[in-house]
Amino acid sequence: MQNKYVIIGGVAGGATTAARLRRIDENAEIIMLEKGEHISYANCGLPYYIGGVIKDRDNLLVQTPESFGGRFNINVRIFSEVTDIDSESQTITIKDHKNGKAYTENYDKLVLSPGAQPVKPPIPGIDSKNIFTLRNVDDTDRIKAFVDDEKPRSAVVVGAGFIGLEMAENLHQRGINVTVVEAAPQVMNMMDPEMAAILHQHFKEQEVGLYLQDAVKEFRQNEDDLSLILSSGETLKADFVVLSIGVKPDFLLAEKAGLQLGNRGGIVVDEFLQTSKENIYAVGDAIEFPHPLTGQSSLAFLAGPANKQGRILADNLVYGHKRKYQGSIGTAIAKVFEMTAATTGLSDKALAQAGVPHQSTIVNAGSHAGYYPGSTNMVLKITFNPENGKLLGGQVVGYEGVDKRIDMLAAIIKANGDIYDLQEIEHAYAPPFSSAKDPVNQAGYNAENIIKGLFRPLSPYKFHEWDHSDSCLLDVRTPDEHSLNAIEGSINIELDKLREHLDQIPRDKNLYIFCGVGLRGYVATRILKQNGFDKVYNLSGGLKVYQTALAGQNNPLKFNDSEDAVTVKEDNVMEKIPYVSTKMLEVDACGLQCPGPVLKLKEEIAKIGPGDEMQIKASDPGFYNDVASWCNVTGHTLVGRSKKGAEITAVIRKKSEESNNLPGKMPEGIQTIDKGDNKTIIVFSDDLDRALASFVIANGAASMGKKVTMFFTFWGLNVIKRQNKPRTKKGVMDKMFGLMMPGHAGKLPLSNMNMGGIGRTMMKQRMKSKNVDALEVMIDNAKRSEVQMIACQMSMDVMGVQGEELIDGVRIGGVANYLEEAEASNLNLFI
Repeated sequence: MQNKYVIIGGVAGGATTAARLRRIDENAEIIMLEKGEHISYANCGLPYYIGGVIKDRDNLLVQTPESFGGRFNINVRIFSEVTDIDSESQTITIKDHKNGKAYTENYDKLVLSPGAQPVKPPIPGIDSKNIFTLRNVDDTDRIKAFVDDEKPRSAVVVGAGFIGLEMAENLHQRGINVTVVEAAPQVMNMMDPEMAAILHQHFKEQEVGLYLQDAVKEFRQNEDDLSLILSSGETLKADFVVLSIGVKPDFLLAEKAGLQLGNRGGIVVDEFLQTSKENIYAVGDAIEFPHPLTGQSSLAFLAGPANKQGRILADNLVYGHKRKYQGSIGTAIAKVFEMTAATTGLSDKALAQAGVPHQSTIVNAGSHAGYYPGSTNMVLKITFNPENGKLLGGQVVGYEGVDKRIDMLAAIIKANGDIYDLQEIEHAYAPPFSSAKDPVNQAGYNAENIIKGLFRPLSPYKFHEWDHSDSCLLDVRTPDEHSLNAIEGSINIELDKLREHLDQIPRDKNLYIFCGVGLRGYVATRILKQNGFDKVYNLSGGLKVYQTALAGQNNPLKFNDSEDAVTVKEDNVMEKIPYVSTKMLEVDACGLQCPGPVLKLKEEIAKIGPGDEMQIKASDPGFYNDVASWCNVTGHTLVGRSKKGAEITAVIRKKSEESNNLPGKMPEGIQTIDKGDNKTIIVFSDDLDRALASFVIANGAASMGKKVTMFFTFWGLNVIKRQNKPRTKKGVMDKMFGLMMPGHAGKLPLSNMNMGGIGRTMMKQRMKSKNVDALEVMIDNAKRSEVQMIACQMSMDVMGVQGEELIDGVRIGGVANYLEEAEASNLNLFI
């Protein structure tokens, strides 16, 4: 018996169903009805045709009605809109828009593939001219014609989902000044905020305006442009607007036919894709189906699931209800200017809304082996069940290799796998393509460590809520890194020296540990936990993710306010590097992760002479700001920076006395402090408060890259004595002096209110409560910052102090040593 299949709607779901039906049932009668002109087109490619990336419009048309009908022997009827469905008689009413007539058609099996329609809220002025939506080829033609013919200078994209961001990128590609307005507090709302924050900062690099948590209240059509009145009170102007607020299932025909609709507005189908009416099925953007991870109703506006549904449904129509649709986990990816963002499964916030227990971890890693040229940074986040390790979601943002990692994560989720499966993924490894331990493997290892209680992660936002009264913020990076940028209120003990300073870390407080990307922080937590520290937390993703997440997220640029509106810069150059004719050292730090590029910079600049320049390239995104900070604190000149893709190029001129005294205007570029001024401090007193003051000043100057010399004389020698001094042979007078003087820094009295040592104890308790470092910690910080400490030989002789009694690192010298340093200083203090 010949079956008659009628399919309403084409594109991914309907066209795939029809083609599969013909391949497995040559004798069936198949009718496809489409109310528009096009039955199968690449709707995901529409923004790229507008942007000029796809040159030929015909490439968007996967099949024409003629080619599709001819190849598959399908009766394709375009401009044919189904207006009614009678499920009892199994007939439909069709309006032919070419002749205006209506007619009926019967069916054995009916397939609905109506797709989705753009959300167009009732905002005043929303029907003004030059306001466009993008959903199909006709919409694309209208926008493309406007851009080509009118040569607009500015545009506002309202909505920052996948299509909105792709439109912003492609309009920007055309040289149009673009602003994005989004009512939510972030772009790509299906991602977690700390991941979206990476994209927000990329907007700034691209000079694209971004207004978050700000909705359009009104559109006003002016004579030459549009005004957008935002809920914040801001007014934006643009030559045209693209609405990308979102889409919703096109359910009107299904509702009219009495089909069951879900609470999210989609057509409810069962696992065989059958609707609530017998012999009526549905596929594509319009269907509502339980989410595989939560069991709750969900929608999936994605081409991949629609294609898969079409094939499954065709098999069920021909062979009976045998193939079950498993649902979509929402795997999606988008190119956002020069970055790529992808997601699969559910985010932290989606799982929280669904009431699903979850934990997460963030990995900063390279796209391939760091030692092979061209490695770029990516940030990968996974969410998982903390009890059994089941993988629940993944997000990746980066420049290269994002698609590979999101597909690996999606495969595990679809297979109902766990974080242990991530560890066992056997990926193709060679240095140009990956690392022996892929970022996805690393995420699995991190998750296992969390489940086993080896460390406790904190998101950037939870970390930011630390309470000074009951917490200690510990930076385990190097002193150089700490001096460049650190979280306010943190103390710095380098990881490699952490075991030597455990007695300086409070055991009665929460310890919040951070480093550059999270790895050293994890190692530090293991050291501390195994040494009896219990309340230890590690910043997930490290300082890199933290600073991005806590930075200002908006980029409130305004275009079209004047004839001198900002234009897009060529080649994405932020600050062009000027031509230099001096000796140039070229350094490649690409592939190195934080703190690698800065350490490489410090190492390599020692190889060139004063006034010479070096060019350094790096792929770590934080280096763009780090290089400016490094120059600022070291006194070198940042001649210029540029950023193209993931690669950052900087030119640094090494400081020299001559360059500071050049007549006339300073060279163009980013000028930094370059005085070369040293600081000297004479420490004469052994009063605790005065000693504290001397080291506060010394450490402050050292953190700014200044050479600091401290000259300890007479009573000041007591400040730098060892706590556990070795036995020494001394005469009677030397022993008497030793008995009368403080034995070490911890015994120093106050200059006022000492009260037999009670005041000193009160002062130390006061300092601890206010998170002020103890003097001993300040002395260690000074040593790590390479503050030069000189003990006066003459004073040592007079006071009966021997060299063995002094702390490590103190140099013994005379007044000539001090005067030599003082000669090169512009600040000399006597304390």
